[in-house]
Order: sequence, then structure tokens, then C-alpha cells
Amino acid sequence: MHQANETIKNYLLQSLNMALGAIMQGETSYTNSFDIAIKNDGFIFIPRLPCSYILDDELYNKIFLIANASLYPRFTLLKQNTTYFVAMKTDDIHTQRGLFFPWKSGTSERLVISDLTQFAETIKEKTIPIMRGFSINLDKVNSICISGSSGGGKSYLTTYLLEFLKSKNNSDIIIVDPKFDTPSRWARANNIPVIHPKENRSKSDFVSEINETLSNCLNLIQKRQAILFDNPNHDFKHLTIVIDEVLALSEGVNKTIKESFFSLISQIALLGRATRVHLCLISQRFDHTTIPVSVREQANILIQVGNINKKTTQFLFPDLDPAGIVIPTGHGTGLIQVIDNEHPYEVIPLLCPTYYTKKGILH
Repeated sequence: MHQANETIKNYLLQSLNMALGAIMQGETSYTNSFDIAIKNDGFIFIPRLPCSYILDDELYNKIFLIANASLYPRFTLLKQNTTYFVAMKTDDIHTQRGLFFPWKSGTSERLVISDLTQFAETIKEKTIPIMRGFSINLDKVNSICISGSSGGGKSYLTTYLLEFLKSKNNSDIIIVDPKFDTPSRWARANNIPVIHPKENRSKSDFVSEINETLSNCLNLIQKRQAILFDNPNHDFKHLTIVIDEVLALSEGVNKTIKESFFSLISQIALLGRATRVHLCLISQRFDHTTIPVSVREQANILIQVGNINKKTTQFLFPDLDPAGIVIPTGHGTGLIQVIDNEHPYEVIPLLCPTYYTKKGILH
């Protein structure tokens, strides 16, 4: 193991020495200007201060770009929003700090599932596998946001999540489907009711019906809060409110009805976690006209599928510059971040599972 780490260290030092010339103004490891320490969960760039280069986000991102490409596919560096400083265990004031670059071994690997329903029954209760070695614990979910352009794989991923919510009676499900499309077909196949538009009703009338359902969910949250007051350890069954194409609901409806919709989903997002009531929101984008900012901030599972660049990630990952993140090509790829006490806060490349389901649900 030590020999393998030494090989990686020498390889990284050579890569950085060759590529950092302009920023480092000629300072290299050969002149003892910096060093590298290899850890199980990443590597540390250790500058020797004082130095002629500045330890800022520009340098950190430059090192990330060089190292991520150099280490792929043996390791995947986990992109940070800002410079990640760590303290070194030394009394030498010149090398008491370093820049940490966390990684995970290998690359993201897609799950390939021949029978989705059968596969879901084999998985541990309240667990949703996303990729090989990467899963979501339903008990740790607050809200889920899935974003991406049309054709990026949102509906495909939503159907996958629905199957695991239904499996082993993990969660009760409420589905809102403004397009009366894939989620509705899945719901029909699984005998789950759907709120969808009807020909003889206006859009405002449709959103009013949604608001009534959301109001009932908020009442449930309040009843569960009263139970928790007397018994803080009470274990409620999960309830997941799945709303497809949220943008289609918030555009072109009566202002009062829209404000009520925003108020209700805000309260559910803020109060639902302790009472096991969750939102799963799917939209082409999540700007302030689609959902309130407070709802987006309460989401702890963020997924962006399809084309990935600074423009497409600006709402779900406002502080992230996706440059340098290696995302494999193909359908159903993107980025995922799970914010809980089981996963690091890093954004990682996503490869949505490939699966087969009942005929007639997916196009």
C-alpha cells in the first residue's frame, strides 16, 4: 500500500510541476516549494510558506483540474465550492497548512437492472440505490429536487425513485402530474391515484385542487408534530409528494392561487422532515419563479441531469463551477449531491440506473 501511495505521489508531483508553471511562477517541488501527502480519502497539497504564489480559489481550482484529469479513472476528485484548507500535524510554521482534495476510488458506475420491480424487492428497506456503492437512506431525506432539460432523463429517474418508494411499503405516495405523462402511467400500473389536468377545468382550478391536497398534507404534519411533542421517538410512515414539471404549475395561473401554492410547499419543506413528509420536485429549472428559494434550500438531495455547465447548474448548485468534473457521456448522466450525515457534501458525477419496467410506462 505504501509503495502504491508513493507511486501516486510521484506521478501527481510530476503532473503539477509540469502544469503549474504560470501560476506558481516557476516554483516546483524540485525547489522544495510544495509537497504532496496521499491519504485514503484524498490528497493534500502542502505549500512551503512564505511563497511567491497566492493560496486562493484560482490556485485550488487549477490544481483540481490538473489532478482530476491525471487521476481519472483510478480516482474521482470531489469538487469543492471553495478552497479546502486543512491543518497539518507539525510544529514547522512553514508547512502547517495544506489544501485538501477529497476523492473516491474509481469512477461512478451505472446500475443495470433487468427487472426493476423484482430488484426493488431485494433491496434493504428504506434504501434507494443510485449507483454502485452509492445509495440514499429514505429516513435521511428532507426534499428531493430533480432538474434538467427536456429529454435529459428526469421522467426515467422519477419512475425509478417511485418504484423504490412503493417497494416494501416504504412510503405513501401522492403524485401531481401536470403533463399527464410518465408518472401517471406508472401510477395507473400500480393503482396509485394521480392529480392531473382535466379537459373541462382551467389551469387555476387544477392548481387549486393541488393546493387542497397540499393543505391536507400540512394538516397531517401538524397532527404528527403534536404526537412528537408527547413522544419524540414516534416512527411515522413516510409520505412523499411527487410533483412533476413544477414550472408548468407556477406559470400562467392566478396570482393568489400561485401564492397559496408557494406558501404550502414552503411550509411542507420546512416542517415535513421531522414528521416524515417529503417533497420530490421535478422541473426543467428551479429559479425563484418555479419554487420559493426556501424550498430549494431545504432540499437535501439535488440532482441535475442532461447538459452540465455553469448555466444549467446555477439554481441547484449556485456556488459550484462544474469545470473539470468528468461526466461520462450518455443518457441519464449528470450531477448529484446528498446532504446528510452519511455522505460528504461534495457534488459527484451521476449515472442514472438503466432498468426495464412494465410495458407502456416509459416511451
